[in-house]
Amino acid sequence: MSLKIRLARGGSKKRPFYSVVIADARAPRDGRFIEKIGVYDPRLAKDSGERVKIDGVKAAEWIKKGAQPTERVARFLSQITLEGESAPIYAWSAGSNPNKGEPGKKAQERAKERAEKAEAAAEAAKAPAPVEETPAEDAPAEEAVSE
Repeated sequence: MSLKIRLARGGSKKRPFYSVVIADARAPRDGRFIEKIGVYDPRLAKDSGERVKIDGVKAAEWIKKGAQPTERVARFLSQITLEGESAPIYAWSAGSNPNKGEPGKKAQERAKERAEKAEAAAEAAKAPAPVEETPAEDAPAEEAVSE
């Protein structure tokens, strides 16, 4: 049985509140869990001490038993150290995905088309437009505006 340390969503619509739980990986996100070890309230300020509360001792015990934290919970656990220890409960480091910020295929095609149109417009602006000269007698006379 593989165990996960993950978030279980609570709270009402548009007011999220999460419990940090130990659950079987096959169990539903908000369903059956083994133990609740903390809470996370994303609506509070990031520097608030009440935003993330996790029992570090219980989390460390479950990690020793083989429970794997999810990405978000791993971030939280990497900021918690137990008394008498210098290392955090879980060593987490940011992943490197250089392709994450790149746009999709369709967006790349649209950008390429826009660049081609802009290039064509720039070339058209460089070429001098042929100037047509009309003799003065052939030019239409302006009508006088009567008031």
